Amino acid sequence: MICEFLGMKKYSMSAFLALAAVSASAGIAVDRIDPPHWWVGMENESLQLQVYGEGIKHSDVEIDIPGVTVDSVARLNGSDDYLFVYLNLSDQAQPGKYTLTFKEGRKKVKKEFELRARKSDHKGANGFTAADVMYMIMPDRFADGNPQNNRVDEMRHPVGANRADHNVRHGGDLEGLIRHIDYVDSLGITTVWVNPVLENDMPGGSYHGYATTDYYRVDPRFGSNDDYARLIRLLHERGIKTVMDMIFNHCGSEHIWFRNRPSTDWFNFPDGYVQTNYRLSTITDPYASDYDRRLSVDGWFVKEMPDLNQNNPHLMKYLVQNSIWWIEESEIDGIRMDTYPYADAARMGEWIDEVMTQYPQFNIVGECWFSEPAGEAYWQTGSKLSLNGEDTRLPAIMDFPLMVKSRDMQPYREQTDPWNGLNKIYDHLALDYIYPDPLQLLRFLDNHDTERFILTEPETLDQWKQAIALVLTVPGIPQIYYGTELLMSGDRRPGDGNVRRDMPGGFPGDTTDAFTRQGRTDKQNEAFDFISTILKWRKGSEAIAKGGMKHFMPTNGVYLYRRMSENDEVIVVLNGVDKQNDVDMSRYTEIVTPGDEYIDILTGRTIVLIDKHGSMRSFAPREILILQKK
Repeated sequence: MICEFLGMKKYSMSAFLALAAVSASAGIAVDRIDPPHWWVGMENESLQLQVYGEGIKHSDVEIDIPGVTVDSVARLNGSDDYLFVYLNLSDQAQPGKYTLTFKEGRKKVKKEFELRARKSDHKGANGFTAADVMYMIMPDRFADGNPQNNRVDEMRHPVGANRADHNVRHGGDLEGLIRHIDYVDSLGITTVWVNPVLENDMPGGSYHGYATTDYYRVDPRFGSNDDYARLIRLLHERGIKTVMDMIFNHCGSEHIWFRNRPSTDWFNFPDGYVQTNYRLSTITDPYASDYDRRLSVDGWFVKEMPDLNQNNPHLMKYLVQNSIWWIEESEIDGIRMDTYPYADAARMGEWIDEVMTQYPQFNIVGECWFSEPAGEAYWQTGSKLSLNGEDTRLPAIMDFPLMVKSRDMQPYREQTDPWNGLNKIYDHLALDYIYPDPLQLLRFLDNHDTERFILTEPETLDQWKQAIALVLTVPGIPQIYYGTELLMSGDRRPGDGNVRRDMPGGFPGDTTDAFTRQGRTDKQNEAFDFISTILKWRKGSEAIAKGGMKHFMPTNGVYLYRRMSENDEVIVVLNGVDKQNDVDMSRYTEIVTPGDEYIDILTGRTIVLIDKHGSMRSFAPREILILQKK
C-alpha cells in the first residue's frame, strides 16, 4: 500500500504522514467501554473499565484525570479484544469528560470517558417493605405504546412481533407502561416489578428478557435507557417505587462474552452445554455428591443461556458495578435477582454487601424456588439453618411454598375442616418461625413462571376474594401478577406463553380495553374494586406494615387472626365454608374484647365481633371481614 502511495505524486507529504498515522493505529480499536460513565463520590473508590475492541488486550493505558490513578491492568487468557483497567477514584476526583489513551508501540487510540456528579436529590434506592404491594409486569405483554419499535432492523436478530403466537414477542414496551401509569396508580399499587428490560438480541426474540446480551442497554424493542429512566421518574412522582429484574446466573448465548470470550473460565462448563439438574436441595444436602452439587449450581438452564462463573473476579466486579450503575442511573428502589441459588452464594453475598453499603435503604429479593419452607428459609440473611455459620446476606426471599399450596385455589375451594381448606394455610403460616424475618417474605399466588392462580375464571368470586384478602393481610410483602385484578387465568402446560397473556386494551386492534372501567366486565370490575379497596387501605396501616401476628387454628370453619403494632390493630376473619356459619366467639376473647367496635374496611360498616350479651355470631357463606380497630 505504501509503495503504491509513494508512486502517486499528487499526494502531499502531509497526506502521507496522515496515512502513516492511520496505519500505525491499525490493529487496535476501542469499540466500547463498560460502564459507559461513572460518578465521583461513590463509597467504593475502585472502578473497573471493561475495554472492548480489536487487539486492545496488549495495550497500555494512560490517563490524565485529577484524583484518579490506574491501580492495575488485567489481560485475561481469552480473546485479544478485552482489556480490564482498574482505576482508583479518590475523593479529589472531579466531574468532567476526560480522555483515556490506549497505546501499543506506535499504535494509539483515544477514548472519552465521563465522570459525573451524583444527583443531590436522588429519589431512588428507597427500598421496599411490608408496607408495599408489588405489581409484577411483563412489559412485552402489558401494552404497546410505540408500534414503530416492534422490529428494530439494526439488531443482530431483528425479531419482530407476532401476537398470534404466545411464545414470541408481542410488542409491548416501556412507552406502553408509561401510558398506563394511571391504571397502576388507580389500583393502589406502591411498587412495580418489571421483568428484565435489557437487550435480549437472540434468534428467538427472548420476549421474557432473561437472556441478556447487553447489560448496559435497554432492549430497543422496549425503548431506550432514557425511556426506562422516564418511566421510573413518572412512577416516583405518583409515590410508586420500582424493582428491577436482574440476572447474574446466566446471560444469552448471543452476548459478545460468549461469542468472543474474555477468559477460558468466564463460563461454567466452558467446553459446552451441560444442563443443570435443577435440584437446589443439593446445596444444603449433607449427603450430596460433589457431582450433583456442581451440576445443580454450574449447569446451564438451557443451551441458549450459558452459566456465568461468578468466581471469576473480573466478571463478578463487572456484574456488581452494573447493578450499582443502574441504581444510580435510573433511581430504581430495589432488585429482584433471578435464579439466586444457582449463582455462587459467597460471591452473591459480597455483591449484596457492596450494594447495601452504597444504598443502606435498598432492598433485594432473591428468587429461591423451593416447595418447602426449610429450603426457602436457608437463603434469608440470619437464617437459623445456615451452614457453618455462613450467611447469605439476602434480605428478602419469595414464598414459593405458599404459591404451591395455592395452585388453582385449592385450599380456598375446599370446605375448611380440621385438616383441609384454610387449615392448610394456617399450617403454612405456622412455619414462619423458620424465617429470620417473615415481613421480608414476598408472598404471592402466581407469577410469570407458574400457572395462573386460577386456571379458569371462577363462577363466583367468594373463594378468590378470600385468597386475595389473605395474601394482602398476612405478614410479608404481597406481590400481584399483572392481570390478577382482571381474573386472568391460564394453565402453564400448553407453554409459558399461556400464563403471559396480553392485557386487553394494551395493543392496537384490541376490541376490549380492560384498562378502563367501561371496558371491563362486571365481574372484572368487582375483582378490581376488591383488590383496590384493600390496597388503598393498607397504605396507611401500621399493623400491616410493621405488626406481628396472632392467629387461631381454624375451627368451625372460621380462620381469625390479628395483626397488631404499637399504635394499630387489624383483625381478619374468613369463613372458610360455603354456608352460613354460626360460631361461638368466646375462644377469641384472648384478642377481642366483648363490645369493642371495628370498621370493616370492605364495606365501611361498624362491626362488633363479640357482643357483650352473648358470644354467638353468624357469618355469611365465605364472608370476609377486614376490621380496623376504632
